[in-house]
Amino acid sequence: MRNFKVTLDLSDCFKRVSEYDLREFDSPFLIIFIQASDPDEVCHELVERIVNQILKKDTSIDARILCREVRKLVRFDKIQAL
Repeated sequence: MRNFKVTLDLSDCFKRVSEYDLREFDSPFLIIFIQASDPDEVCHELVERIVNQILKKDTSIDARILCREVRKLVRFDKIQAL
């Protein structure tokens, strides 16, 4: 497992994501440190974190639609191995 520094851009879906009051994702532009084996796993892990936190707050159809949008609209600006 290696450490990665990820620059994450949620600006396209931040307005809707902020309605769910997610502590870890409270800004449209984030820098997150994460451990993973490769950069693909980093991307998958972060998207799954966002989706799981949304679904823990609300399991309605609107929340599920938002999760699909998050999967499409989240951008990883930079993934840097440390």
